Amino acid sequence: MKKGIAWLAACMLILVLAACGGANQSADSGSNGSDAGVTASEELVIKASNYEFDQPEYHLKKGVPVNIVYENVNGNHGILVPELNLMLDTRNSSKVITPDKVGEFEMSCSVFCGSGHSSMISKIIVEE
Repeated sequence: MKKGIAWLAACMLILVLAACGGANQSADSGSNGSDAGVTASEELVIKASNYEFDQPEYHLKKGVPVNIVYENVNGNHGILVPELNLMLDTRNSSKVITPDKVGEFEMSCSVFCGSGHSSMISKIIVEE
């Protein structure tokens, strides 16, 4: 009887872990143009090293699909731009978006990286 309960508990644990551990494969589609399946006409590479991005600002065009590629040069970092529905790191290093709003959007590091983490900020500027 105890072996049966232990076996059942082990099977249930495996099922729970399998459900929780799967990668999210759903396509994002929402405001600010997250576009799964859209071919990008431009590419933007953003590089991060300890406590800084490679540029203080990055420029995009409104309505133009762009493949944003994240490269981790030094340390463990990521990028987060909530208004553009953009979050990239070493596991998910690229995403195609089509910005649909003009403006300046703050980009910050999405992975706590140490004492300089809070100053690791840049801008993505979307222009007409």
